[in-house]
Amino acid sequence: MKKRLFAVLSLVVIAALLLSLNVSWNMANGSTSQKVFKVGLVADVGGVNNRSFNQSAYEGLKRAEKELKIKATLIQSKQMTDYIPNIQKLAKANYDLVIAVGFLMHDSVVTVAKQFPKTKFLIIDSEISNLPDVASAMFREEQAGYLAGVAAALLEKAKFGKTTGKNVFGVVGGMKIPPVDRYIAGFKAGVLREIPKAKVIIKYTGKFDDPASGKQVALSIIAQGADFVFQVAGQTGLGVIQAAKEKGVYAIGVDSDQSYVAPTTVVTSAMKRVDVATYSVIKDTLNGKFKSGIIYFDLKNNGVGLAPFMKGVPKSVSDKINKVIADIKAGKIKIPTEVK
Repeated sequence: MKKRLFAVLSLVVIAALLLSLNVSWNMANGSTSQKVFKVGLVADVGGVNNRSFNQSAYEGLKRAEKELKIKATLIQSKQMTDYIPNIQKLAKANYDLVIAVGFLMHDSVVTVAKQFPKTKFLIIDSEISNLPDVASAMFREEQAGYLAGVAAALLEKAKFGKTTGKNVFGVVGGMKIPPVDRYIAGFKAGVLREIPKAKVIIKYTGKFDDPASGKQVALSIIAQGADFVFQVAGQTGLGVIQAAKEKGVYAIGVDSDQSYVAPTTVVTSAMKRVDVATYSVIKDTLNGKFKSGIIYFDLKNNGVGLAPFMKGVPKSVSDKINKVIADIKAGKIKIPTEVK
């Protein structure tokens, strides 16, 4: 009887030991059943290959996937009617954070957030301050636009490269919405700060996903003597850069550093660090620090800025830009947010 009891106890001890070893091995190899934190991103109609706005958000998501070990999912919207079903799809799948990229998704996020109050949402570029499960990442685009305008005017005055000295500057916007207009208002103010009598031609294509229209509008502005064309049009803006390249004038990129599109054409880019905002909110949510309401990103927290200049730009221009950045941070410069 004692031998039988001893044998049973031995088997129990061995089984427990094997179970302990198996659990330890799983933990060492990341194979525990711990819940995976899931983040889904719904891109606007421009897609993540627009080399600016959506692309930057996607880069923030991919960084979080790599560094924070989250599960990342991307859904690209082909048309505006896709917004609600795409956002709902992620919410229904119990994603921990659903990110909607773009001002145009405002109403869709409000609708779905009310349907799924236990899901956390982040909308980029639109203010939603009255829902406890929605955070809004807003940017001081006017600051980045202002720096781009000052830079273009300084280069015009310095007779840099292919400039003609006609003091004509162009802007091609996509849709006339607040984030686009903040960029443009800042750019115009920056140009006029340095060249008060400069001519700033502003036109909109009405689209963010049509490079052909961007090129056509840019060509019409270049024909009027513009040495610099600032694109604020997402994927449509790739056509603007192409037009500048073909006509031998300079382009200014938007949202991310677009110098790689045309290195001898894109003199700099007005940057909106959507990647920084995306990564920051994902990290906070993962760590239980999600905050609803509006979060502002500006020069002070590296949320906006100016990309490095192309080769050959005088150091005096960079020095002047650094001074302007310091003045903006110190509140010495008031920048308009509406186009006039």
